[in-house]
Amino acid sequence: MPSTSAQGRKDNAKAKLLLLVLGVLWGLNWPAVKVSLGGVSPWTLRSIGLGAAACTLFLLAFARGRSLYIDRRDRPHIVMTGLLNIALFNILLTFAQLGAATSRVAIITYSMPLWATLFARIALGEKLDRVRGIGLAFGAGGLAVLIAPLIGGGLLNLPHGILYALAAALTWAAGTVYTKWARVNAEPLAIAAWQLLIGALVALAGLLSFEGWPHLGALQLTVMVALAYHIFFGMAAAYILWFEIIARLPAGVAALGTLLVPVVGVSSAVLLLGERPSMPDLLGFALIFGAAVCVLLPAGALRLRRV
Repeated sequence: MPSTSAQGRKDNAKAKLLLLVLGVLWGLNWPAVKVSLGGVSPWTLRSIGLGAAACTLFLLAFARGRSLYIDRRDRPHIVMTGLLNIALFNILLTFAQLGAATSRVAIITYSMPLWATLFARIALGEKLDRVRGIGLAFGAGGLAVLIAPLIGGGLLNLPHGILYALAAALTWAAGTVYTKWARVNAEPLAIAAWQLLIGALVALAGLLSFEGWPHLGALQLTVMVALAYHIFFGMAAAYILWFEIIARLPAGVAALGTLLVPVVGVSSAVLLLGERPSMPDLLGFALIFGAAVCVLLPAGALRLRRV
């Protein structure tokens, strides 16, 4: 029994280390995508990246002998979540980075937990406790601080990059709530693999519709390095790590761990891309980050214990 407990603690510590590595990989993927877009079109980037990630998860499932079967009843749900969580989210996010600073896009995108909490209240009837209510207030304040300096001619006149980032956060949140409502009965690895494949097919359809077959041409070294990082580390390796983590850690702990991603994303945009977030950006980031912590913490986690 003691040895089992010791092994459990060891596995838990290893999973938390992997979560740290994942936060860095996904965080650095933000500037990698921005640099890649300097030489590769958005549709090409997403077709290659999502296709590589899908192939990686299918190969991982085969190597581990995991079932990829999805029940007929659940197949429409897989299509819908694949469209929301993967296809629309990733495509909108790519166009967002073409029209706004990477750091600002990262901050706005990670307002997702706030929208998910709000959608869950409306669609699933989930109750809001005091901490989540405070989180929603923080999040609304953070978005207001970010958007207020840009609002000049009204909400519809916001820079396209900001609108795309907001749309990406909303589709991610909607997909998260839909997934919870649908309760697909299948292996998590199978669900993710099929969702990524759907995302890759949508991106490929967009590529063929709007651009035809990709013509990469002569790419600068920095673009090639960034593209290679995005494909092999930001997508393929990161998804392998993610499924190692959720197999070892509670979902709440894993979700909280992903809050490292926007921190690394914003920091790396400053260091690698030379971006200089304004004071409203930093204040908005602090408010949205605090809001996401409030929303993702388990219910009652901040309740004071009686002595």
